[in-house]
This record gives sequence, C-alpha cells and structure tokens, in this order.
Amino acid sequence: MAEQNAGKKGQFPGGQILDFERPLVQIEQQILELEHQQAVTGRDCTAEARELRSTLVTLMKKTYSNLKPWEKVQVARHQKRPQAMDYIQMIVRDFCEINGDRQFRNDKSIITGLGRLAGHKCMIVAHRKGRDIKEKVECYFGCAHPEGYRKALLKMQLAAKFHLPVVCLIDTPGAYPGIGAEERGIAQAIAVNLMEMSRLQTPIVCVVIAEGGSGGALGIGVGDRIAALEHAYYSVITPEGCAAILWKTAEMAPKAAECLKLTPKDLKKLKIIDDIIPEPLGGAHRDPSVAASNLEHYIAESLTRLKRIPTEKLLQQRYDKIRHLGEFFQSGSAATPVKTKRPAALTLPVTGGPVFQSQAVRV
Repeated sequence: MAEQNAGKKGQFPGGQILDFERPLVQIEQQILELEHQQAVTGRDCTAEARELRSTLVTLMKKTYSNLKPWEKVQVARHQKRPQAMDYIQMIVRDFCEINGDRQFRNDKSIITGLGRLAGHKCMIVAHRKGRDIKEKVECYFGCAHPEGYRKALLKMQLAAKFHLPVVCLIDTPGAYPGIGAEERGIAQAIAVNLMEMSRLQTPIVCVVIAEGGSGGALGIGVGDRIAALEHAYYSVITPEGCAAILWKTAEMAPKAAECLKLTPKDLKKLKIIDDIIPEPLGGAHRDPSVAASNLEHYIAESLTRLKRIPTEKLLQQRYDKIRHLGEFFQSGSAATPVKTKRPAALTLPVTGGPVFQSQAVRV
C-alpha cells in the first residue's frame, strides 16, 4: 500500500523530516508540483509523475533497507509513529482498561486492560507515551514509576488466574529516574517483575514497537516470544546515555548506537529477540494500518502456537530461553549448552516495601 501511495500528500507526516529522508522529500515535491501544474494548466503530466513515483519507491527501498543504527533510532522516535494506544484501538476489540497498583497510585505511563485480539481473549500490558504535551507530562513520556510495574504485574497475575495470555507492547526510553521512583523501589519493582514473569503460568508475547530502553523495557519484557518491529530498537541504555558515559558528550550518540547493537537484525543475530515484524515501506508512521495488521498477525499466530504447549513445558522453555541469553564462546571453542531444570520452588520477598527476613515466603 505504501508503494502504491508513494509520492502522494501525507507520505512525510507531521512535518518531521529526518536527515536521510531529504532526497525522498525532494522527489515527492517534484511529483506534487507536476500534479499542481496538471490541475492548473491541463497539461498531461501522468507519465512524468508515474516515472518519479517509481524512482521514489526504488530510492525508499534502498534507503530504508540500509539504515544505520542511529537512523533506526530516529525512525523509532518519529513523532507520528504509532504508539501502543494506537495499536490497541486498531487491533484490540472490547478493550477494558484496568487501573491501579493497590499500593500508591495509578501510573498512566503503563496501560493495562482486557480485550480480544484476533479472537484471543488476553491481557494487554503496554507503555503509554502520550501525544500532546499535557498527555506526555501525565505519562512521564513513557517512563514508568514503580507503581506502574506493580500494576502491570498485578494484571498479569490476574490473567494467569483466569488462564488468559498476556501481550506486552514495549515503547519506553527507560524507567523513570526520579528520586521518588527510587524511594518507592523502582529497582525492586523491575526485578520482581522479571522473576514473576519468568514463571507466570500463561503464555506471554512481548513486542518492542518503538523504543526499548534499558530496565524500563525489561520490566514488561520477559516472555515466550519476543519480537521487535522492523524499525524499533532494544538496548541496555539509550545511545545518548551511552555516549554521555563513554565519551562525555551526547554528540557521540550515532557512534554509541552502532556499538550497542540495538537494531532488530543485531538483536535476532544475538538471540535476544525471536522475530522481526516487517513494517510498511518507510516505517510504521507512513501507514499505521499496515503496521497494525502485521502486528496483529504476528501476535495471533504466536498465541495460537503457545496455547497448544502444556504449561509445564512452556515454563521450562521460557526458563531455558532466559538462561541462554548472552551466551557466547571464546577462542573458537564451542561447548555443548547445559540443560538445567526450572526450579520447582523459589524464596522471594513480599513486594511493596522494605524486605525483612520474616517476610520471605515459599512458593
């Protein structure tokens, strides 16, 4: 669809033009000028416009198939790129939002609720960034507080209770770094989510739809199937943060992005993610409906497969997947991966406050 519409008004939405898109914009402007000239003078410019559209599509394919890591980050952050709420509205039927963490407050930077996705009843857990300034401030630009992750965990446990799968849509630059978040235990909240999601007795599908930043992404990022949209990124830290630490200047962000191996192709090669979901030509912001359709198809197919797997086997496969993350060999020697059985019981602290020995519970 994006190829058919190439050169028509609106292909560069929101007025935001990325540096590498400028040659594409010039061709599009030429097409618009020809269309305007034809409308005013009546001269037939159809053949010229068709040739320019063909050139535009060819150049778009070449450009977007060879994006540098920093350019991928720029596309992932495009101001018109579909957010979680956009996808929920397009592909989730009968969505019913559920709020609160039962401890402090409702964190709007994470949205949770029940709905139907391609016929599957499921629990949706997603980051919410907001569109206008007011909404962005209310959602902390997608940076969740501890109460957001505790809310997410409560809803995922509710889903497991009723044997509903969990779908997580990740889009955050990172967890909120404020003093209040630290005082309320942001590190513990994320850590508990990692542990609980690793043994949640229901299928979990996680998709990075734009930004996947650090622990903020990991807090809802443990699952049986982990995927990323074609122009998303997933990293231990933002490129600017990495550049500030290593080179003492954010101007080195493009170099940092290259070193972090944050593109979907790198992530799949390193077995951090399982699949890459294709986007329409030019990115999801150019044709949100196609991007949503691709996302829906992937999630539906994944849930159908995961539902057929017995719970114990599903949990063992998830455990093995986590244990093998970051696995590599040195000096050219390849060792046989060691199979370990998932622990039958764990000791964990009660969440939501200071940890005391008397609070430990056996599960």
